[in-house]
Amino acid sequence: MKISDKLLEKYNQPVPRYTSYPTANNFTDPVSQRQYMDMLRLSNDREPGNIAFYIHIPFCLKMCHYCGCNSCRLKSAGEYLEYHKALKKEIKAVKSHLDRKRPVTQVHFGGGTPNAIPAELLCEIVDMLRSDFDIAQDAEIAVECNPAILDRQYIDKLIDSGFNRFSLGIQDFNQDVLRMVNRDPSAIPVNELMEYMKKGNKDSAVNLDFIYGLPGQTPRSFEETISRAIAMRPDRLVTFSYAHVPWIKKNQKILEKYGLPSPGEKMDMFLRAYNLLKSKDYIPVGFDHYVLPEDELHIALKNTMLHRNFQGYCIRRTTGQVYAFGVSAISQLEPGYFQNVKSVEEYTGLLHDDILPVEKGRILNGDEKILRELIIQLMCNKYINWQNMSDILKIDIAKIQETVRIDQVALDDFSADGLLEYDRNQLRVTEMGSMFIRNIAVSLDPTYKPGKNKYSKSV
Repeated sequence: MKISDKLLEKYNQPVPRYTSYPTANNFTDPVSQRQYMDMLRLSNDREPGNIAFYIHIPFCLKMCHYCGCNSCRLKSAGEYLEYHKALKKEIKAVKSHLDRKRPVTQVHFGGGTPNAIPAELLCEIVDMLRSDFDIAQDAEIAVECNPAILDRQYIDKLIDSGFNRFSLGIQDFNQDVLRMVNRDPSAIPVNELMEYMKKGNKDSAVNLDFIYGLPGQTPRSFEETISRAIAMRPDRLVTFSYAHVPWIKKNQKILEKYGLPSPGEKMDMFLRAYNLLKSKDYIPVGFDHYVLPEDELHIALKNTMLHRNFQGYCIRRTTGQVYAFGVSAISQLEPGYFQNVKSVEEYTGLLHDDILPVEKGRILNGDEKILRELIIQLMCNKYINWQNMSDILKIDIAKIQETVRIDQVALDDFSADGLLEYDRNQLRVTEMGSMFIRNIAVSLDPTYKPGKNKYSKSV
């Protein structure tokens, strides 16, 4: 597949990423303790019924210049011990409002760098959840790891505690690129890490995560990195597009002194990786994941049942409603979204005073729930069937189409450019259209308002 310079220039515009709907910058409504507790209880009777837990560990031993996450440099052991104590207190407070008979199908530790703190602390949280909830036998217990500070003893402790999916943040194998972005390479060769994880538990799955669009990268060098990764045969491989938003993340300004790849170079990186991965039997899922043919995400995609939460693409079995703990963590419930405070000091202080740290959110109205389902379907499955949408939402097609912004001019334009095929019954994004799926989603979103320094560009 190739993308012309004309299409790239036309569609490489700042648009939302749509990892949620509404997007996170719209979670601005003040949320009281009472409202949050009411929504927790209400969620017990809503679908999906399964529970997913997300635990945010914000600490890093070293700060990467590209990072857009809520993270901070770890100052002392006392800091993470106090934070861990607060995490347990938040979990205990929330669990009292949940139906503990609901199955837990996903537990995900993200960051920051979860493995910046002792493995025993992560395992203690898993044990706590296991003692209080019905964790499904096939539940996914996942952790994001920085391989620069990962050793075999740490892996042993996680596997013994039931962790079965490891996401290794490689970013690039090129040492010069890592130096520019202030990230260290893996302490143990990545292929050896993967082999050790599989040896410890034959059912362990390993993801390798990369970023394209960083200083020092070229289309050829990034292709070499992905080729090297493919040779290791990870279960999943992710190529994240670097989002340059220095007006939000000041640390990213440092990268400008090295120079960033042009949009054309960045697209070339993506396409080289995309074509290479497809030639080696990896299946593109969403707009940044690649999986092996037997992966459950591929099966879900074929059946137009792929889903996602803030932690990535998933299936309904593992997704559930997401109850999130830690600084800046966002709970994704059927009634709406609820986000915690972003400061470690404020978070631990509130919980010390027995106050839940939720700060803001968005309780969805009926139209927003319709749009959420539609945007998820489009972004995950690249396909919308109006009758299927009607069956899922139990709402007339006419009502759905009244809620959505049907921009006929935009649809015709996408169709003429080979990005979209549609008729009165359905919309289907083409392979080339998947490169610009964020632009297509915007055309269906009646709430979208463009604004300077508001979104990253689509490429």
